[in-house]
Amino acid sequence: MCRLCAPTTPAARCPSFGHIFRAPAGETSSGAQAAAAARTNITAASLPQLSGQDGVRILIKGGVVMSVDPDVGNFAKGDVLIEGTKIVAVGRDIEAADAHVIDAAGKIVMPGFIDTHHHQFETGLRSTLSDAIVVNDGRPENARNYYEAMLLGFSQHYRPQDVYINELYGGLAQLDAGVTTVMDVSQIHHSAEHSDAAIEGLRDAGRRGVFGYFEGWWEGKEHPGGARRIRKEYFSSDDGLLTMVMGGEIYIEGYEEMWKIGRELDLQIALHVVTTFGMTPTFDALAKQGMFGPDNIFIHMTGMTDEAWQAAADAGAHVSLSVPIEMHMRHGAPPIQKALDLGMSMSLSSDVECTMSADFFTQMRSLVTLQRMHANELALSGAESFPALMRTADAIRHATIEGARGLRLDHRTGSLTPGKEADIILLDAEAINVAPLNNAAGAVVTLMDRTNVDTVMVAGRIRKWQGRLLGHDLDKLRRELEESRDYIFEKAGVQHDLFA
Repeated sequence: MCRLCAPTTPAARCPSFGHIFRAPAGETSSGAQAAAAARTNITAASLPQLSGQDGVRILIKGGVVMSVDPDVGNFAKGDVLIEGTKIVAVGRDIEAADAHVIDAAGKIVMPGFIDTHHHQFETGLRSTLSDAIVVNDGRPENARNYYEAMLLGFSQHYRPQDVYINELYGGLAQLDAGVTTVMDVSQIHHSAEHSDAAIEGLRDAGRRGVFGYFEGWWEGKEHPGGARRIRKEYFSSDDGLLTMVMGGEIYIEGYEEMWKIGRELDLQIALHVVTTFGMTPTFDALAKQGMFGPDNIFIHMTGMTDEAWQAAADAGAHVSLSVPIEMHMRHGAPPIQKALDLGMSMSLSSDVECTMSADFFTQMRSLVTLQRMHANELALSGAESFPALMRTADAIRHATIEGARGLRLDHRTGSLTPGKEADIILLDAEAINVAPLNNAAGAVVTLMDRTNVDTVMVAGRIRKWQGRLLGHDLDKLRRELEESRDYIFEKAGVQHDLFA
């Protein structure tokens, strides 16, 4: 029985959602009426609408709790108490008579996933480049490649309204899949209006976002100096749901200015580091000059020298890996073991939906299976030593708290820790693809997919409830996304062929 809406009687029906609700534990009929009188703003609406507000207490009760915090621990049957935007307690049998209860029996309760590199502006072009590699290698079958088709082709025709609908729809799709935080790598800053549209799309999706101010291509563009305006206008504080990162792509002329501005504004500097773009000499030179710092996020890190890797590790830089994409698009072998051996903070990222899914079950499975494949091959070959096999709990850690660390958000999110903001997902462990539950981390990483994401909270606010994304007309947004896609295809001179 659902117990989610504030009571006016011990048992009544919510007019908004049709849920049966009960009084908070321990309240009699008269007690429920008295409590309701004290919470008059809750009685007229459902809990999902009021969650996240000051004074609203929610108790997630009786779930399988994976906190991703060794000091908090895990609970085969545990509770999470939330007040307003924050987690206030995690443990067994929490008493909170004034809290509204979410019955989490049969659910895994854990922190939301954190994607440290996602090009959301490409959402409307999903699967368009399913067979593409990242750059042209001269072979006829690879003439249609990512760099030329997307960055030099499709992206040149985006209007601000195209940026907005792609950002919004992509954000909602990941929110629906349990990804509560993203670093959006928006390489679409052709004008100030394009940048503003990207920020507005991130904001309107309602999840935690890090706006990545990467390149633009049009003559007269505001980038990179526009970072000063954007920082002042949108990100004067680092305490909001949205924060900012500066792109510092070393394959673009003038990247030195991007790094300078980023550090002037106290922003992290994120960049793709990919051997197939011929970046190794430039990256080596930066390493020798001592340019790396703890403010750097290095995406992919394929094909770099041992000396550059050591410099990055010594500097405390973060590594964001997009394992399925790196394997699929010829970025180079995902350097999972290299980062692990150097003790670097390493997170996961979805990269481009024009080629592959942005759900995090795909990312975690790819990470753990590839690392184990390499270690297992060494074991089978008779090697005297080989790396320890990654465990599923490790994959979850890289998909949550390590991403938070990489984005300077680990004091706010990434684990179920009292005092942190309530970015929480409930995963259905009684679904046909999971039941019976025997191992919590193993079920999440090796069995689940996005259909198991039941409920999603961001800063205490319920954004997805019992399998349904809230607050948006998805049919309307899909039509707008299709119209944007059709416009971009037409302007790019590309035929929309479903079987090409």
